[in-house]
Amino acid sequence: MRAAVLGGGPGGLNFAISLKSRDPSHEVTVIERNRPDDTFGWGVVLSDETLGKLEGNDPVSARAIRESFAYWDDIAVHYRGTVVKSGGHGFCGIGRKKLLNILQHRARELGVKIHFETEAEPVDTYAARYDLVVGADGVNSRVRAAHADVFQPDIDVRACKYIWLGTHQKFDDAFTFIFEETEHGWIWAHAYQFDADTATFIVECTEETWRRFGFEGMSLDETIATCERVFAKNLGGNALMSNAKHLRGSAWLNFNRVLCARWSCNNIVLLGDAAATAHFSVGSGSKLAMESAIALANYVCSEPTLEAAFARYESERRLEVLRLQNSARNSTEWFENVERYLHLDPVQFNYSLLTRSQRISHENLRERDPDWLSGAEKWFEERATGRKPNASRPPMFVPFRVRGLELANRVCVSPMAQYKAKDGTPNDWHFVHYAERAKGGAGMVFTEMTCVSPEGRISPGCTGLYTEEHERAWKRLVDFVHTETEAKIAIQLGHSGPKGSTQLGWEESDAPLAKDNWGVVGASAVPWSPQNQMPRELARADMDRIRDEFVRAAEMAARIGFDWLELHYAHGYLMSSFITPLTNKRTDDYGGSLENRMRFPLEVLRAVRKAWPDEKPMSVRISAHDWVGPEGVQPQDAVEISRMLSDHGADLVDVSAGQTSTRAQPVYGRMFQTPFSDRIRNEAGVATLAVGNIYEPDHVNSILMAGRADLVCLARPHLTDPYWTLHAAADLHYTGVTWPKPYWTGRNQLYRLKGRAETQIGKV
Repeated sequence: MRAAVLGGGPGGLNFAISLKSRDPSHEVTVIERNRPDDTFGWGVVLSDETLGKLEGNDPVSARAIRESFAYWDDIAVHYRGTVVKSGGHGFCGIGRKKLLNILQHRARELGVKIHFETEAEPVDTYAARYDLVVGADGVNSRVRAAHADVFQPDIDVRACKYIWLGTHQKFDDAFTFIFEETEHGWIWAHAYQFDADTATFIVECTEETWRRFGFEGMSLDETIATCERVFAKNLGGNALMSNAKHLRGSAWLNFNRVLCARWSCNNIVLLGDAAATAHFSVGSGSKLAMESAIALANYVCSEPTLEAAFARYESERRLEVLRLQNSARNSTEWFENVERYLHLDPVQFNYSLLTRSQRISHENLRERDPDWLSGAEKWFEERATGRKPNASRPPMFVPFRVRGLELANRVCVSPMAQYKAKDGTPNDWHFVHYAERAKGGAGMVFTEMTCVSPEGRISPGCTGLYTEEHERAWKRLVDFVHTETEAKIAIQLGHSGPKGSTQLGWEESDAPLAKDNWGVVGASAVPWSPQNQMPRELARADMDRIRDEFVRAAEMAARIGFDWLELHYAHGYLMSSFITPLTNKRTDDYGGSLENRMRFPLEVLRAVRKAWPDEKPMSVRISAHDWVGPEGVQPQDAVEISRMLSDHGADLVDVSAGQTSTRAQPVYGRMFQTPFSDRIRNEAGVATLAVGNIYEPDHVNSILMAGRADLVCLARPHLTDPYWTLHAAADLHYTGVTWPKPYWTGRNQLYRLKGRAETQIGKV
């Protein structure tokens, strides 16, 4: 086979080595526009996993790379006059020039032809002369551009400005992040050692700060001098250096996230940054390229055709690339929005930074540096309780206090419709369902959306709170929870609006009833779907009536003894139909601007807050994102919505998303709604509850410890395991939770078995 590799970076060279070492008869040629010693980065970070793959692929080059590594274990965060250092992270770095020289030498040793200082011809010229053409020509790939109609690149230009510099200052004891506040705004650096006397020093800031500094009009030398002044106390008199003389202007860049729909076209295939990029803050661009190079060479040699080889290559590598890009996106967005977190205490700021990509979890940090994490957990508890703890405990088990109420822990059973009521009355199903979960250790249990009127129900099976019979049935449950458990119980009140008069949840969800429909109302005459009823637009008299129904239900809830009250303003129900412009088409004082759309929901909130006991908390559930493009509610709108709710009496905002339109295109994943909670809590300064695909204790602890929410609600995990919280405590070897006394023998056995399992794991 004759193969041409266009681009002599780590990925292209590693592919040439991999292909040639598998079969010396392959003729491999690398075309590189630069000289052998040119490089426009500084250091490269590789993981132990990547090193293992390199050693399995070509032990000779892997050995030379390993011998040239600089190793460090700690991460140090310089922030607000403090240095917080944690260990156990295990990094290794090598100079990019050194890495390239090793790969160049090894490739030539194997018989690869390398043409330096050679501009590549159009890719189709090579495609006609060679059996295989590998486009390894980087983020600005000409190969990709030549067949963009096939590759279909999606290029996302990220918000921050950065410049890649080097220095002879030593950062050999830790991967170092430095955050400096200046008269122009915050600016930060990512610094790490990669050889005996040189370190990478990437400077980054928001575009607004970049413009205020005047970097746009500076030369490269002026830029470097300015950065030296900003970071003078960290550089110890050492200069900053650039090797980007080939770039115009001051050498500042915006990161381009690249993702292609296809990676191959005929006998041409993309590799490395040409196919997909990962932000430098996760340090994995070279890792992706080199690992992909190995996979591509494997399949070129093992498959009967190039088409089959490309298919297997893309199938294997795309999932890994997407996983890494997802982590990189989380990390990128954290730095883009870092000013959101600059009010945090250094301990919490450091934790937020370490867990920003979601690749590092709470218990993973415990494995890396148990002493540091224990200290952070003690800080979290002392800040929450005002008492200095003797020992640390997981954040999920730290009490939470608001108004006159204290929750034993921060785990909540999220509202989940049961569709088992008759005429709005909860029955034995509801009693067993909620009582079991209250016994299961959660700090608080929310009822399902409980409707304030018969026509405000979602379905005939929904619970209500508008008759004396409802009041008696709910009181039986609340009295049991208070007598037999430490849990608190919250009522969620709502009105279905346009999504009312529909079938039970396990039937055709949100579809209208086959018969016996009742009329529905909404902010405007906009149906939930073409199949659903046309709602009647509320008149002012209707608003007065519905407001009073909410107040009546709140007064009943107070008499019953509920500990907490939540208003449901999400998911396309009545109040949500006012908030989102997708369904609010009014032209009066209740439509148009966000302030107008919030007018009636805020009126109801004020009235309910007045009726609800002052010592008891209230929350409001919102949809923080309509997932329907710019015409719907966006996360930045949710920040303002939350401010309004807080100003009018809400103690917390329960941050959900979506379900406001059939056109919604949500982006799912673990903890997928937590970023909305994070943004609201840290931009609006409003306490939040996080919800949405949270299912592990690690998720809960990470969310709380990083300051992304104050409480965490879990839904489906509590359906499959009513005792989820007690089991989570056992998994974490935390014994401070309260079990029902009749279950103590089961508790004791569970902790013994957990201890035995840990012992057995240790013996393996």
